Amino acid sequence: MAAKDKLVIFDTTLRDGEQSPGASMTRDEKIRIAKMLEKMRVDVIEAGFAIASQGDFESVRAVAEVIKDSTICSLARAVKGDIERAGEAIKPANSGRIHTFIATSPIHMKYKLQMEPPKVLEQAVSAIKLARQFTDDVEFSLEDASRSEFDFMCRIIESVINAGARTINLPDTVGYGEPSEYGLLFRRLIENIPNSDKAIFSTHCHNDLGLAVANSLSAVMHGARQVECTINGLGERAGNAALEEIVMAIKTRKDLLPVETNIDISHIVPTSRLVSSITGFPVQPNKAIVGANAFAHESGIHQDGILKHRETYEIMRAEDVGWNTNKLVLGKHSGRAAVKSRFEALGITFDSADALNAAFTKFKDLADKKHEIFDEDLQALVSDAQPHALVETYQLGDMEIICKTGQNPAAKLILNVNGKDVLAQATGSGPVDATFKAIENVVNSGAHLQLYSVNAITEGTDSLGDVTVRLEHEGHIVNGVGADTDIITASAKAYLHALNILSEKVAKHHPQRDGI
Repeated sequence: MAAKDKLVIFDTTLRDGEQSPGASMTRDEKIRIAKMLEKMRVDVIEAGFAIASQGDFESVRAVAEVIKDSTICSLARAVKGDIERAGEAIKPANSGRIHTFIATSPIHMKYKLQMEPPKVLEQAVSAIKLARQFTDDVEFSLEDASRSEFDFMCRIIESVINAGARTINLPDTVGYGEPSEYGLLFRRLIENIPNSDKAIFSTHCHNDLGLAVANSLSAVMHGARQVECTINGLGERAGNAALEEIVMAIKTRKDLLPVETNIDISHIVPTSRLVSSITGFPVQPNKAIVGANAFAHESGIHQDGILKHRETYEIMRAEDVGWNTNKLVLGKHSGRAAVKSRFEALGITFDSADALNAAFTKFKDLADKKHEIFDEDLQALVSDAQPHALVETYQLGDMEIICKTGQNPAAKLILNVNGKDVLAQATGSGPVDATFKAIENVVNSGAHLQLYSVNAITEGTDSLGDVTVRLEHEGHIVNGVGADTDIITASAKAYLHALNILSEKVAKHHPQRDGI
């Protein structure tokens, strides 16, 4: 059997994934995720859009400074300022890449760019030549490739390869592609472009029609040797192709797919949990590979088959992707060393002894409430325990909730506002409603509640409740997260977390809102 080709795994969780409304991450959070991606042996980490904001620039640069084994990439439009900013951001990286793009579909060129095709081609070539002054590793994307004209794609790809692009990405920007059609596009371009052998062709698919993974795998079958994807399929609108699904499809169907990856699949589930806890986007139970039910069997027929021979109903081992191999139950008698070791196994490190002590204190507090503490609990705890740049204008003090049959629930809270204790109280249609109204009676944020979500992190009535609150204010959307064994307390924490993010008024400008 011929040796299989290497498939480059390009993770864009920190860039395209972050463009999900409310999924913005701090610099420290991006570093935590990047370290897990490096541990997973992801080839390329797209760390952000350096020109988007000062925060994005600093995040890309910070990731470039700490990650040694993965290539660090910054996105840039095909314009001088973007490319120079990206080049500066990736400068500290052991291996750095600039990923530049321009729209090539008739509808985008006419209505968005308001440019004729010859001008688009000229700008693309100029962008590649400029990017090559910062790094030899330059990627070029034809935005909205799945709706672009074939002849123009051939011309622009040949030109940018001649100019020095070493990766050519054909994004299905709006999820319009269909697997057979999209895959065939790769084959036709590779066969018709004279210098196609001098570049790696890449796929970047959105999931608007639920076809992102199918389209990506079809592209691989027809010559693509890089897949751009995200953890949990995170991404704007319906999301991106999910890294875990791509990787496990390739591993499971070795008989069909002519490629292999370097990914260490044992870190898939821990990384999924980390991304979920940081972004506040819960993983649906029936999500492939990383959902809570992905390896669960309730049907008697299935259970009988599994007991007799696992492969009757399982095509993968749950242990292989990190479901059981990293499962360690901790309790109130566990020591600091055991807890620290478990955090490290989950990819969670602390910058100082004080940070570790804070996490351990929270662990002990939780252990007094719960008999067993699982990995998922630790993931939820660490967000509150680790120091971060967010200024906590609002902090939760005491809470008193009164619920009585036939009466509206009442909430009485002590909030710490800029160091001063303030009484907040209100009634509402339910205890959570009363709590949020009490907070707003003090804060008067003017924000609109767009999402309220509660998830039990582990099994049992003593489980930590993980609450996500999404607020919108003047077009700025943020997610707040909170965890506690008391759902009302977790809800208050999540609401205040969102308000603290809003209070910073960090304007994060994405020059390219649709993503690629």
